[in-house]
Amino acid sequence: MTTPSSDHSLPALRERYGERYRWLLLLSVMVGTMAAIMSSTVINVAIPDMSRHFTLGQERAQWVTSGFMAAMTVSMLTTPWLLARYGYRRTYVGCMWLLMVGGVAGGFANDYPLVLAARVAEGLAAGVVQPIPAIIILRAFQPHEQGRASGIFGMGVVLAPALGPSIGGLLVDGFGWRSIFFMVVPFCLTSLWLAYRFVPTTSPGGGAANPQGAGLDWRGLALAAVGTLCLLNGLVELHGGTAATAALLLGGAALMLVTFIWLERRTLKARRRRPDEGVDPLMNLSLFKDRRFAMGSIVAFIYGIALFGSTYLLPVYMQSGLGLSASHVGTILLPAGLVLAVAIA
Repeated sequence: MTTPSSDHSLPALRERYGERYRWLLLLSVMVGTMAAIMSSTVINVAIPDMSRHFTLGQERAQWVTSGFMAAMTVSMLTTPWLLARYGYRRTYVGCMWLLMVGGVAGGFANDYPLVLAARVAEGLAAGVVQPIPAIIILRAFQPHEQGRASGIFGMGVVLAPALGPSIGGLLVDGFGWRSIFFMVVPFCLTSLWLAYRFVPTTSPGGGAANPQGAGLDWRGLALAAVGTLCLLNGLVELHGGTAATAALLLGGAALMLVTFIWLERRTLKARRRRPDEGVDPLMNLSLFKDRRFAMGSIVAFIYGIALFGSTYLLPVYMQSGLGLSASHVGTILLPAGLVLAVAIA
């Protein structure tokens, strides 16, 4: 039988901790998300040193960041399925372990392919983790509290990329580029401790996870992965390759996109006809019929290009082009990050 102390469902935890529980839950996932976001941007101050260590050109060196982003983009689509099948805690804890293992492996790797594999592993974990706080805010907070919860959560999360380059620059100058990978370890350990105390075992609907639920849309996932890789490689080929290869890759990306849209619409129609059979679509494209959702997605897309593009290009330019040290670059990036943290609240 399940005793009150061993019941870690969302209703049981709410009853045990009272009104403060929703804030404890938000803190728990905020620490893990900080680790995920920090791992996505903090490596950028170490790219020039890493390029010299492995004698890489910019086309290969940028994959340390692009590989992470590609893995994060694809794995993010699997979050609903993972939460429904394994519940909040198992999904979240598994991602924290993967993120920490990826950081440690990258720090000890002696070959660039191993560093890249570690970054892909970190990206897979970060992609699954990042949507979870938004889901929790919608489930655990009342509508009139969700704006404040999002602001407080955002303030904590943006502190990671704000402080990360400054601390990372000091580590690179003092201990070398490998030390950057170990920055996520204390965050991951803290998030694991908090997760076992406050993150529920239930699925987003509040009930128990269902391991026998709908299967994963593997075909959609494969199309998304191949299309993303074709797009990124095609953009790289525009700069360092041939026009024919770039056109072939970008054309392949466009073909994957069209096929993905067709497959997801077909899967959604089949699921509606037979609710108890088949798989859920990886992406519910009918959401884009809502103008507010569609416009919000476009704004997020533009914001993401500006944020992640600048956090990569500026550190690399200031070190490679202006000859500044990593710690100096981190200090230059700090004020903007702090202003962002204050403003987002």
